[in-house]
Amino acid sequence: MSPITLLIFLFVYFGILLGVSYFTSRKTSDNATFFVANKNSKWYMVAFGMIGTALSGVTFISVPGAVGVSNFSYFQFVLGNALGFLVIAYVLLPLYYRMNLTSIYTYLEDRLGHKSYKTGAMIFLVSRTIGSAFRLYLVAIILQKFIFDAWNVPFGVTVAGCLILIWLYTNKGGLKTIIITDMLQTFCLLLAVMLSIYFMADGLGISVLDAFESVKESSYSQIVVWEDLLGDRNHFWKHIIGGAFVTIAMTGLDQDLMQKNLSMKTIGEAQKNMLTFTGIFVVINLFFLAVGALLYIYVAEKGIDISMFRTPDYLYPEIALNHLSLAAGVIFMMGLTAATFATTDSALTALTTSYCVDFLGFNKTIDPNAKALVRKRNIVHLAFSIVMLLVILIFRLLNDDSVVTAIFTAASYTYGPLLGLFAFGILTRNKVKDNLVPYFCILSPILWYVLNTYYVIPHTNYRIGFELIVYNGLTIFLMLWATSPGKVK
Repeated sequence: MSPITLLIFLFVYFGILLGVSYFTSRKTSDNATFFVANKNSKWYMVAFGMIGTALSGVTFISVPGAVGVSNFSYFQFVLGNALGFLVIAYVLLPLYYRMNLTSIYTYLEDRLGHKSYKTGAMIFLVSRTIGSAFRLYLVAIILQKFIFDAWNVPFGVTVAGCLILIWLYTNKGGLKTIIITDMLQTFCLLLAVMLSIYFMADGLGISVLDAFESVKESSYSQIVVWEDLLGDRNHFWKHIIGGAFVTIAMTGLDQDLMQKNLSMKTIGEAQKNMLTFTGIFVVINLFFLAVGALLYIYVAEKGIDISMFRTPDYLYPEIALNHLSLAAGVIFMMGLTAATFATTDSALTALTTSYCVDFLGFNKTIDPNAKALVRKRNIVHLAFSIVMLLVILIFRLLNDDSVVTAIFTAASYTYGPLLGLFAFGILTRNKVKDNLVPYFCILSPILWYVLNTYYVIPHTNYRIGFELIVYNGLTIFLMLWATSPGKVK
């Protein structure tokens, strides 16, 4: 497909987003609008829009690409995610609404102490910056390969251009704008995955129903992995447990997605949002896995050599952009762009909110909507865009693996301490030695990185999978318990 065709599509797409931003922020662009959308969001709009944020370009590209190696075993992880969403809906959301939080990390200050609070907020800033940078990196390498390499545009310029466009349409309206743009981008994402199945079926000369039957009968459709509990990272229980706790940490203890839940009027609406979102999330991931199976069936049928790809992440874009019709290529680019920018714009807004509330104390001022504070928020928003650019460029130099694996591995190290802090606060009535908490949160990830990289349990072939986040969080919990000076009154 012509690079100029794809470039025109990108400009049209961003033009629509800028138009949405103008209409949602033309009347007000104060901090209440930016942080919590004036507490006036509709649960069904948030539930639909959150699909695009939660899935991201990682699901769009890496999940289908990974089917060739791990079949449908990723769906076990998705089922674990669903369990985690239920915990969020019925344990964490009631807590956040009862305390009327803008930043969820304020809970840590009330329950554990000032340094625990700052540590938790800092963990989020680092974790979300890295995670969102990984996700945007995935799309940037695709845009670079299929569009901007044609004009020898440097990779850094490609990423910077993406971030500038995102900053432009989120800078004023913040969360209020994102709730609307996320709905648009989720629609584009879902349309893209459905039409991708149709175009591949058409390329194989079969109907969509026959395509699903082919997926069902193929070896790729194996979901459950029961063999080798110790040695196989894709074992059922490792995925279920890891999926649940990764979701609790990366969603329930993450300002990004929780910020949208906290923008509704009541806890009931927030819970309806989470339950609706969970059902759609599970079904859509199954469709993405079906796309992956069809990709490998298509490759085998057409005799396409994929050994040249550095990672499986290139498979989907290669087939969509170079082997299917022009319409299929445009639809693919629409879905990829929608999935990734829905994640990145939301993350930048959440990072800005957390820093302004948790470190600059916007919630403790008499007038958080003062013009001086709005200007300061704009500076913070721009600063996080620059930080994300730098992280992506560093990751470009270091990464040699599938991005989906890199994201969840990084999350296990960075979100694990956050999981331990919240678990200790919610499940016990013990005090903590507040001064020690920052050191614990640094020590535990380092300890588990060393163990996971260099140590093997004697006489076993045990390999740690996504359950690493559980071990990391449990280590923090035990450190806090062992040093606790007693119970709170």
